[in-house]
Parts: sequence; C-alpha cells; structure tokens
Amino acid sequence: MVYGDIGTSVLYAVKEVFGSGHVPLTHDNVLGILSIFVWTLTVIISIKYVTLVLRADNNGEGGLVAMLALASQSVIDKPALRRVLLMVGIFGTCLFYGDGVITPAISVLSAVEGLEVVSHTFKKAVIPLTLLILFGLFAVQKRGTADIGRFFGPITVLWFAVIALLGSVQIVQNPAVLWALSPHYALGFMWAYPVITFIILGAVVLCVTGGEALYADMGHFGKKPIRLAWFFIVMPALTLNYLGQGALLLQNPAAVKNPFFMMAPSWALLPLVGLATLATVIASQALITGAFSVTRQVIQLGYLPRLQIWHTNVKETGQIFIPLVNWGLFVTIVLAVMLFKSSSNLAAAYGIAVTMDMLITTMLTFFVIRYTWRYPLPLCIAATSVFFCVDFAFFASNLMKLLEGGWFPLLIAGGVFTLMLTWKEGRHLLNQKIRADAIDLGSFLDAVFIHPPVRVDGTAVFLTAEAGTVPNAMLHNLKHNKVLHTHNLFVTVHNHEVPWIGMDKRLSIDALGHDCWQVTVHYGFKNDPDLPRALEHLKDRGCDLDVMTTSYFLSRDTVSPTLGSGMARWRERLFAQMHLNASAAADFLKLPNNAVVELGSKIEI
Repeated sequence: MVYGDIGTSVLYAVKEVFGSGHVPLTHDNVLGILSIFVWTLTVIISIKYVTLVLRADNNGEGGLVAMLALASQSVIDKPALRRVLLMVGIFGTCLFYGDGVITPAISVLSAVEGLEVVSHTFKKAVIPLTLLILFGLFAVQKRGTADIGRFFGPITVLWFAVIALLGSVQIVQNPAVLWALSPHYALGFMWAYPVITFIILGAVVLCVTGGEALYADMGHFGKKPIRLAWFFIVMPALTLNYLGQGALLLQNPAAVKNPFFMMAPSWALLPLVGLATLATVIASQALITGAFSVTRQVIQLGYLPRLQIWHTNVKETGQIFIPLVNWGLFVTIVLAVMLFKSSSNLAAAYGIAVTMDMLITTMLTFFVIRYTWRYPLPLCIAATSVFFCVDFAFFASNLMKLLEGGWFPLLIAGGVFTLMLTWKEGRHLLNQKIRADAIDLGSFLDAVFIHPPVRVDGTAVFLTAEAGTVPNAMLHNLKHNKVLHTHNLFVTVHNHEVPWIGMDKRLSIDALGHDCWQVTVHYGFKNDPDLPRALEHLKDRGCDLDVMTTSYFLSRDTVSPTLGSGMARWRERLFAQMHLNASAAADFLKLPNNAVVELGSKIEI
C-alpha cells in the first residue's frame, strides 16, 4: 500500500522519456535509458530513502513534518538557522499538497488512457470517466480508510505480480535487454549525450515519485515491513517491468506511444486497464489520507487554523477525514484534469514539487545526522552531498518545464504557504495584543478574594492561550454573572514539535490557592487533543473533577484589522477571515456541547 504511487509510475515514465522525441530509439539508447531508470531507483529509493532516511525517525514517526520537527529541535540553540529550516520545511509541506493534486490526476488519467489502446473511439470518454472515478474516490472518503482500504493490500500485490509478469514475458523474448542492469550503459549514455540527459531527467524522475510516501508511512507500518516490501516485491517488479518495456521498444519502436499497455496481449487489455485503474485509485488514496494527516499535524504546529476533523475509526486515532481538505483537493484535481487534458501534459507539471521535496528532505537530513546524531562533519557532508547533487540535477531539469505546467503545483504550494505564514504571523500578533492587555492571574485572584463574589457549586474550566494571565472569559463571567465557581481551573494547551507526548507527561499543575489551579496540557503534533480525557488525570493530583458539574468557559475573539505595524492590510483581513471560519475550540478539544459557555470579545491587530 505504501508503494501504490511509485508502483503506478510504470504507466507513464518510459512513455514520457521516449515520447518526448529527444532520444532516438536505438539499441544503445534504450539500454542507456533503462540503466538510468534502474540506477535512479537504486540510488534514490534503495540507498537514500530505504537505507538512510528511514533511520531519521522522530519517535517512530516519519514524513516531512516529523523530519522538520527533528531538524528544528537539533538546532534549537541557533535561532536564525532554526527559523530558516522551519520556513524551508513548511514550504516543503506545502509542496505535498501540490503533489497531492497532480498524483491522482496523472495516475488515474494515465490508467484510463489505456482505453485508447483498445480502441481510438474511447478517446472522448477518457476525461469524463477519469473525473467520474475521482469523484467516486473522494465521495467515499468519509467512510474512513478502514472500510475503503480493506482490499487495497491484496490488489496492490496483484498489481506488482502482473507488471512483473508482463515485463518478464518481454524479457524472455529479448534477453539482451538485461545488459541494462550494468551501470556502464547509464554512464555511457550520459557521457555521449550530456545535454539530452539533463533534459530527460525531468521525465526520468517520474519513476521515483512516491519516495516520500514510504518515509511518511513509517509510523503506520514500521521500517522493517517497508524495507522488506521494497527489496523483495516492489523493486524486482518495477525493474522487470521497465526492462520489459525496453525489450518491447527494441522489437517494436511503434509501441512508444504507450509501451506499458502494448506489452499486454489484446485479450488482456480491458482487464489490465481495470486493474491499472484500481492501482491508481490506491495510489491516489495514499496521497489523500496523507493530506489529511499532514493537515492535522500542521494545525497542531500552529500553521493552520482549527478545521473540522471527523474520526472514522473509534480505535485508530490516525484514521481521520477533513471535509474541507477532501473537497478542496477534488476541485483542484478537476481543474488540473480539465486544464492539462492528458497524462503527458500533466507529466510536465509533475516533477518540480517532487524534486523540491526530495531536495528539502536531503537538506533536513544533513542537520539531523550532524546535530542530533552528532556524526563528524566530513561524514555528514559525504553522506548527503551525493544525494543533494542527484536531487539538484533532477530539480534543475524540471525547472525547464516551469512554463509548460510546472507552475501549477508551485502555485498551489505558494497559496498554501501564504495561508500558513499569514495564520502563524497573525496568531503571533494576536497573542502579542492579548499579552499586552493581560492581567497577572496571581495578583488578580489575590484582589478578587479580598471581597470574594458569590461562589456556586461546580468546577469552571477557563481556557487561556497564555499561562499566568486572566482569561477574558473569566472577566466577562465576573462582570455579567457576578459569581465564581467552587473550583476553578485555568487551562493552557501547549503543542510541541514532537510527534507524541505520553499520558505520563500530559499535565502539569500549579496550585494558586482558593481552590484554583493553573493547568498546562501538553500534546505532540500527532496526538489527538481530548481535553476532558486529559483532565480526568487531575484526580491523582488533588483536583477531582465531577463531569456533571464541570463547565468550560471559552473566549470567542473577533479580530479587527487596523492600520499599524502588523502585516499588510490584505493579510490582516485574510487572517481575520481565517480566524472567523476556524472550527470552534470546543469541537477541536472534544468538549461536551452541553457544558460549554462562549463569551465574545473584539481584538484589534
């Protein structure tokens, strides 16, 4: 399941290299290109990701967000460098959304295009059928990955078995193609055609799209299964299929228009199109669920506002559905399919986001192995410089496709990056304003209890963004209701740049006197916030909450943009709108609806 994306690259990678017209179809050129494919898989996936990057786990979790947290923590004593790494890493995360749009579009479209090999009359049906399949995929997301993914594993294994068989049949007919396993054919082609090699790298990189997925899914499956699946199933199947496509091209150069489907006998074409479509749906599913997970992690890190999150499995907190992300991706994917109209056109848009993410991963890996693992500097440079040069070569080649479609995922990433920075900076300005107007909690309580108000039975939980300050909700409650509860908790939720924080470290509590406590609740960016459940553990700290008599007081702030030294006016308006439309804190923290009191206030930034 992890390799659904990289496993469907066989549908279009070879076609794009030879279909570009840059490479003449000669015996040596075919062997040279195949050798480049094989050794690209070996260097980037086998050595870089499977061997090196999988070691850089953040408490067992992988992916760019986990790597970013690990790298930023490793240079926490270097604030300037840490800010740069955070910006680079967050932009890499934004590129994931661009990849999440292009991957389903090109994968499903390339599979359905197999119908054109069956009959040219199917050409007009390709785009409508693609959009119908994609709509069905996004429509069932709310059912959860447990239901829709139950058969994905066996289907993907069948897919790899079929592509290995297709390739093997062609290799048997032309075994000379096995010489492409030798790296000297790749080096010979690059030496003879350096300019052409640089140009076609933008298409060759299609064979390693999905490499980030195996790292991102490490927390779900673990390192060992991912490594075993790659070396014993995925890489052999991919290698056999790429060699098989090359063997077919040596025998029948006309097959260049769609070498993957033309490997199959005519009677097997329709079943193969159906299986390919299922495989691309699975590849798309991995990107969609990845987008849900990344979005939740970014929200926890404070770069996006709270969004409505549905939990689709009562046992697995990682199985979630985010309606806004789901349908936002679908609309953008439809736009991509209608705009580019074919998998070949989409291929021009594909490489930039992937290669930039590969570069960013390599950069962050350097800081992890240098400052976290404390390896010697020469060894760190040696371990990452080769990958950096390879990644940069692929990235530079893809820059040539910027005007042909490479701008599309960059536009998506740039838009998301703007939203994230605007939210982060807006929250900083908002907290500054709240802090400037804040009243010290300890002094306030001392003053209140000189002439205490009427105290009513029960517990009041006041949420506050800044520990040690008086929540606006409490001020409004005293002003309008003129009462104070018997027990009062002032709760601050603190999100950390680590994936998980265990229940033994969830709470810190300080007694303030007068049956009042300051409580800080700690979450990692992969923890599922559940405030009532966390507060249950206070009974071991001398503060026993009765669920039936506990009320939660929140301040619903309305942001008003004003002229001043903050952000640009349009960004302040954007932040105000994002703040207004953010999911309620009560829903995000799983507070009981019948025990929440919201009191509004207006804040100018």
